[in-house]
Amino acid sequence: MNAPQRDSFLSNSTTVSKYLAMEKAKNRTEISSFIRERFHERYVLPFDDNPKKSGFIMMASACLLIEALESFWHGWRKSPNSALAFCQFFDRENRFLPFRGHAQAFYAHVRCGIMHQGETTGGWHIRRDLNVLFDSPTKTINATVFLREMDSSLTDYCSRLSTAPWESEEWKKLRKKMKGVCANTTPDVA
Repeated sequence: MNAPQRDSFLSNSTTVSKYLAMEKAKNRTEISSFIRERFHERYVLPFDDNPKKSGFIMMASACLLIEALESFWHGWRKSPNSALAFCQFFDRENRFLPFRGHAQAFYAHVRCGIMHQGETTGGWHIRRDLNVLFDSPTKTINATVFLREMDSSLTDYCSRLSTAPWESEEWKKLRKKMKGVCANTTPDVA
């Protein structure tokens, strides 16, 4: 007989069983708070009051957050096309208006450059002392502002969830994604 599986943590305060209980109760407020906590503690919190933070790792974290948020927005168990996720994100999120028309280049030179080569490519630059989010002529991104805007986009998403009806498309897609998240905590049985 197999040993019982440990109840995996999905965030610091929420286990799979707690999430499933919230879902069964259709508790939109608690679930949206849990989603905020899960993403914030993983992708934003490590940089709060951290004097050794690096703009490159901040941007890597922000890119991971973009892909994770998009998978929730669309109910994707796994992203079918990361480039598409970035295009859709920048097209939807008005906080990132300066990146419209640059999504493909951002994906190729920032996301893929950092994730695969440990550097930006194509003349793109990451700074933390720029006065704006993005300077298009120099292809320079302020990582501090970018991550702060990502955190605000996360807050917007969770606020939208907390007020949307349980049977709305937002919630149907979230539940579909969370079904996959919960399934990923259980080892495959061969």
